[in-house]
Amino acid sequence: MSPSRSRGQHAGLDPTTILRTAIRLADREGLAKLSMRRLGTELGVEAMAIYHHFPSKDALLDAMVGELVVEATGGRASAGDWQSRVRDFGLGFYDKLTAHRELVPLVLTRPAMTSGNLQALEALIGMLCEAGFSPETALDIVYAVGRLALVHAALSTGTDAGTAPAGDPTSRLVGASAEDYPLLIAAARASVGRPPTYRLEFALDAMLAGFAALGPGDPTDS
Repeated sequence: MSPSRSRGQHAGLDPTTILRTAIRLADREGLAKLSMRRLGTELGVEAMAIYHHFPSKDALLDAMVGELVVEATGGRASAGDWQSRVRDFGLGFYDKLTAHRELVPLVLTRPAMTSGNLQALEALIGMLCEAGFSPETALDIVYAVGRLALVHAALSTGTDAGTAPAGDPTSRLVGASAEDYPLLIAAARASVGRPPTYRLEFALDAMLAGFAALGPGDPTDS
């Protein structure tokens, strides 16, 4: 060990490597089996080496949530007007959550306050402020879109299995009586085959149209 390296440190071990390994481990074995000891084994180090970068498991879990937000803000093309960029954020967040379904309960219960997460939010709010919105309204927009994506991800992955089954409920409606419920069944049959993000995109577009109708500034000022 290098004299300049403190006890518990390992060459090549950094927060990004730890986070990505923790996410892969949770994807593969489930969040319940993620422990500092198990993560250390996966990384080929003692658990104490991880604590040099993350002082507790709670700090690690918060950082994992923050990492998903950071990836969501950079995962899709973000060029164009503010509507396109906010839409990309919502769909990117949904993409990340459904790709890491084991982490959805974590995001539901742990609002991250990591520097990476805060920087991503700051950038989104800054972009909306440049478009003419007040900081307060910009934050409302970001949270509204993020929570919409989170709820859709939780339902589509079956995370909230105690209250709702996974997937699109349309597939269950088509088996009902067309004679008794003609409009409902016609609508359900017409919906079959749509992409899984269809209703999320529908809601996002409606929400963005509403935000645009507010115009620049805080709606309470009007």
